[in-house]
Amino acid sequence: MDFDFSPDQTAFSETVERFLDANPDPEVFDVTRENMAQVVDTPARRAYMRKMADQGWLGITWPEEWGGQDGDGVYEYLLNEALAGRGGPQIGKGVGIIGKTLLAHGSDKLKAEFLPKILNNEVEFAVGYSEPEAGSDAASMKLRAVRDGEGWRLNGQKTWTTSAHFAEWYWVGARTDPDAPKHHGITLFLVPMDHPGITVRGIWTMGDERTNDVFFDDVWVSDEYVVGELNKGFQYISQALDLERFTMFSFAPIQQRLNVLTEYVKEATRDDEPLREDPIVRKQLATLVTEAAVARLLGLRVVAAAAGGGKPPTVEASGYKLYATELSKRLANASMDIASPGTQLRVGTEDAPMTGRADSTYRYTVLDTIGGGTSEVQKNIIARRGLGLPKNF
Repeated sequence: MDFDFSPDQTAFSETVERFLDANPDPEVFDVTRENMAQVVDTPARRAYMRKMADQGWLGITWPEEWGGQDGDGVYEYLLNEALAGRGGPQIGKGVGIIGKTLLAHGSDKLKAEFLPKILNNEVEFAVGYSEPEAGSDAASMKLRAVRDGEGWRLNGQKTWTTSAHFAEWYWVGARTDPDAPKHHGITLFLVPMDHPGITVRGIWTMGDERTNDVFFDDVWVSDEYVVGELNKGFQYISQALDLERFTMFSFAPIQQRLNVLTEYVKEATRDDEPLREDPIVRKQLATLVTEAAVARLLGLRVVAAAAGGGKPPTVEASGYKLYATELSKRLANASMDIASPGTQLRVGTEDAPMTGRADSTYRYTVLDTIGGGTSEVQKNIIARRGLGLPKNF
């Protein structure tokens, strides 16, 4: 098996790295935001993504008729990993979840309205699946959409919508047929976030990042903004989640955190003895380095499976997401253990080991095992779809 990238792929990576070297911006790149660094949530980050658009790097895999390049997904992978390694925003929701779903299932009107804006980075989306009683089990959503003339009237609540306070449009699932089986009767809608019936309330996470509750009060949505077929929204959501589980949890931040810990161990001492000579520490680092190599290859497995053009790489994406995010927690735990009590100091504290990265990593990585579907959900997907085992819930 050949794990190397082709000459064209290597050349693309080098081009991206040269561009990033030539366009540094401390307002845009911040590794201490961990995986939340990917979010395009500030004017500076939006402006930087427009530079990505000017390079033709948004929509690489899209059809040429809609402004894409009909390119291989590995190029999007390489671009995202380069950005993630520096703590920069990535091409996630718009190009991936929304754009690719619209390309596959959207009406001509929705394609014409949104796809050019996505490619030019002129629009940001929030994604609304989770609800207070339907977190990782998106099929249990209860937000109601009732037929009203040539549209739908939406009432209910979403939660954990990370981008709701700065996005222009809401990509939201609602139950249009309450009598249908659990995994049916759900429809996807596109709703403007400035609709007067929408209320956004912030929730602050243990990772110091904002997510949101979103309330719908008689929000009317035209039939023109229904995505795909009625009552097939959960199927579209499932396809998009395969992409989200891979692109939202890049490998590069794991490698970057591991490098920070390794550099610390090289120089640190404990009881006047070099920490790098402690056999327990050496064993921990060796294990983490080995597991990081496994995570990288599991990511490449998703890329390879997606390149075939067949069914979505559901099992592969869940396998990667499960392993990578749980590895992130193990790495965070090891950083706290190895560097001792000083790791409780917050990021940016000069006297803290690793300038406080252990603390931020420890808090953020808990969120990673929940977003995009909890580890328990990933295990069920692998068990049922990969191993053919029966449901356990």
